[in-house]
Amino acid sequence: MSIRSFIIVLATGMALHSCQAHQTDRQERPNILWITCEDISPYLGCYGDSNAVTPNLDKLASEGVLYTNAYANAPVCAPARNTILTGMYASSLGTHNMRSTYKIPEIVKPYPLYLREAGYYCTNNRKTDYNTGNVDVDLIWDESAGKAHYKNRKPGQPFFAIFNITVSHESRVFEYEPGELVHDPDKMNIPPYHPDLPEVREDWAKFYDNITAMDVEAGAILEELDDLELSENTIVIFYGDHGGVLTRSKRFIYNTGTQVPFIVRFPEKYKNLAPGKPGSRDDRLISFVDLVPTLLSLAEIEKPEYLLGSAFLGENTEKAPEYVYFFRGRMDERIDMMRGICNEKYRYIVNFMPHRPYGQHINYLWNMKTTNAWEKTYLDGNCNEIQSIFWGKKPPEELYDKADPWEVNNLAGDPQYKELLDQMRAEMKRHIIEYRDAGFASEGELYAIDQEGIIYEHAQSDNYPLEEILEFAYAASEENISKINEALQSDNITIRYWGAMGAAVCRDKSALNKQQLILCLSHESGDVAVAAAEALYGMNEKDLAVNALSERLSSSNPRVQLHAVNVIDALGEEVIALFENDLRELDREETDNYVRRIAGYLINKY
Repeated sequence: MSIRSFIIVLATGMALHSCQAHQTDRQERPNILWITCEDISPYLGCYGDSNAVTPNLDKLASEGVLYTNAYANAPVCAPARNTILTGMYASSLGTHNMRSTYKIPEIVKPYPLYLREAGYYCTNNRKTDYNTGNVDVDLIWDESAGKAHYKNRKPGQPFFAIFNITVSHESRVFEYEPGELVHDPDKMNIPPYHPDLPEVREDWAKFYDNITAMDVEAGAILEELDDLELSENTIVIFYGDHGGVLTRSKRFIYNTGTQVPFIVRFPEKYKNLAPGKPGSRDDRLISFVDLVPTLLSLAEIEKPEYLLGSAFLGENTEKAPEYVYFFRGRMDERIDMMRGICNEKYRYIVNFMPHRPYGQHINYLWNMKTTNAWEKTYLDGNCNEIQSIFWGKKPPEELYDKADPWEVNNLAGDPQYKELLDQMRAEMKRHIIEYRDAGFASEGELYAIDQEGIIYEHAQSDNYPLEEILEFAYAASEENISKINEALQSDNITIRYWGAMGAAVCRDKSALNKQQLILCLSHESGDVAVAAAEALYGMNEKDLAVNALSERLSSSNPRVQLHAVNVIDALGEEVIALFENDLRELDREETDNYVRRIAGYLINKY
């Protein structure tokens, strides 16, 4: 069925009606209904978007409170969902890399268990993808499936129900057939970093069509709640799972990748819990790490001490934070690392791997016509300065004023903003240290730790001296040669890793300690060896580098393998040709999926 037909059919009455008789709840605790959608920034009419056709959600906003500063802490689904499930930053747990299966500690209890213990019937329809390997979905939910529904609870039992709408997901832009568009491509507002191309305009129009279809589904869920006469007992929360969805939004910790629509509607019965009147706006900073404390506050459940966020609704509302924290690790097959914070006016980003372009080739992202057309336009030399930034190496730091909504004017190098930059950098470092960000260990190291224990516990230990590690990680991104050489001699694996990574980052390698880098090639950490090999290749020690990469390409640690194949790609066609047979050997079913993706991409490209 086409999107046009889908919208028309649903809009004319194909709602999600239940065959169960109407029930009237008499419980004191409120029902809580979450309606979530995928890959969407605040592209709704109620947020002032002139392209959006979203009457149902606009109506919900008129009946509730709209949050203007709501954020996902991660710009992609699985790490963002892990943060929601646990009430902790995924970066603190070591679960920040996309599609990882690392364990969370026993002290962390998935939030549905707290609600169920308090008597709630908890249903999840239907996304899980929690980015951890030791959460049993069947044990934390009463129901979790495509047909999971609050209607199956006991009479009078309060419910917590999630309905996840998938029609706005990135993949729906790929799958949309040409000629079906409801929105006019010529009327789309194109961001300045995108070249104004037919493919780009068409993808934006497709995306807005999908948003309209999502709005229809949301309306059907709300209509069913009314039909069952449950609206008067139910707090409704609508939000997106992270920003999106066209290239340079999802996966990136810009505003377009992290800001989400967030609307809360309170029935008359529970209006005392609302932060404002119906139709009002709230500019409080909120993020996904705040959702579990907020749920527990609404349900009058005591907040566990380990939770990192602050309740923003209910009797136990807490002081608003001054900053929101963002993290990005590996995205599918591509290794990268960014951290960021924002307040109500500015956003600060640090790129710990500035030698990698923003636009690293990710197979899934390259399914989008926009990505391919934009890349071709750049390679043909037809992009302007702003449109070209995405394809080049990154600056170590970025600073944006929210008055620059597309974040294209980096203020980090402007002397006028030095004091602000220093302030934001200091706050960034404070946050990383206070919340014990585990992501400064390489993923090969995280993988090895997880085989024997718990990453979170390692990040709390003396074996992870984060203050020192952070100093050397910043030195790597800033190409501070003396600090990089110091790190290369450290006995700590993570510090040594940042020494090798810093050497790889450096454009001028003449003052680097070559002998220490050569010693790193035989280091117990495969990631130290791979980063050192990349640096040495740039120092004309090509044979040593290639031999080291060859050895680590056969590592039993799949994340070290992935690092090696990423570096082979980064070193270019000459090196790729040397590894042709190895890449063909890796391009098979039994190979780690992400290693295989890059191997297949390189074989097809060269």
